[in-house]
Amino acid sequence: MSLFKKIFSSKKKETLDKGLEKSKTSFLNKMTKAVAGKSKVDEDVLDNLEEVLVTSDVGVETTLKIIKRIEARVAQDKYLNTDELNKILREEIAGLLSETNLNDATEITFPKDKKPYVIMVVGVNGVGKTTTIGKLAHQFKQQGLKVVLGAGDTFRAAAIDQLQVWADRVGVPIIKQSMGSDPASVAFDTLSSAVTQEADVVIIDTAGRLHNKINLMNELSKIKRVMQKVIEDTPHDVLLVLDGSTGQNAFEQAKQFTKATEVTSLAVTKLDGTAKGGVVIGISDQFQIPVKYIGVGEGIEDLQVFNKYEFVDSFFKID
Repeated sequence: MSLFKKIFSSKKKETLDKGLEKSKTSFLNKMTKAVAGKSKVDEDVLDNLEEVLVTSDVGVETTLKIIKRIEARVAQDKYLNTDELNKILREEIAGLLSETNLNDATEITFPKDKKPYVIMVVGVNGVGKTTTIGKLAHQFKQQGLKVVLGAGDTFRAAAIDQLQVWADRVGVPIIKQSMGSDPASVAFDTLSSAVTQEADVVIIDTAGRLHNKINLMNELSKIKRVMQKVIEDTPHDVLLVLDGSTGQNAFEQAKQFTKATEVTSLAVTKLDGTAKGGVVIGISDQFQIPVKYIGVGEGIEDLQVFNKYEFVDSFFKID
């Protein structure tokens, strides 16, 4: 039975459908042209499909993997008509995403044996890092968890101020120092305070600049070392925030950050304002890092836990 027989009816899914509307419309328009006048999936259709996927920001390497999977299905089934292509694409892309995204959670969760659970958030300025932290804090608090924020981006006064605004809005404590302070010192103070308060979750912001890789690597490594003086195995999650609307530029940012530090999960933001939703598929596959969250709207609830089946269903949905 197809994985996509499941009926998605939640409000979350409606928001996801709406958030991916531009990406879906753009993709389906290209697909319609790719199979125009064709009744079966042949070499021409596959060539056209390759172009559609690449221009939908899926990325060349991932596109070639998908085409290979489709070719295998064509060889296996001997004859595939073009009407079936969308369904097969959904199944094969979900299968590809399954290799990295094993978790099918529908709400934000974390291991209960890690308390406090420490998330270090990385990413360049402007990708929605602070907003992501604020929305995460809100959703953790909605679950009845005690959250502490750490303003570790001491490079910009605006970053500290923005995080303070979110802390006030969500109603969670924030640990901060003045602009120019040592980020590792802020992280140390944040974890010490969280332990004292018996917090459940700690979210540490870091400087959002891609200065030269060695400096970035040294700074993030130092923050980790200092945090481990308070809690030995921290951070439990290094979350890289990427702006989905930048398409291929998001791949470059992921490349730089994965070279500078060990990234364990991804958040892809701003998908609602762009037709570049395919970037989620490509980045997850190429970097073999699970996408944990996606941003599909401005609302405080619109940072969603990434579910590969729901995502693929929304992206390829024919109304």
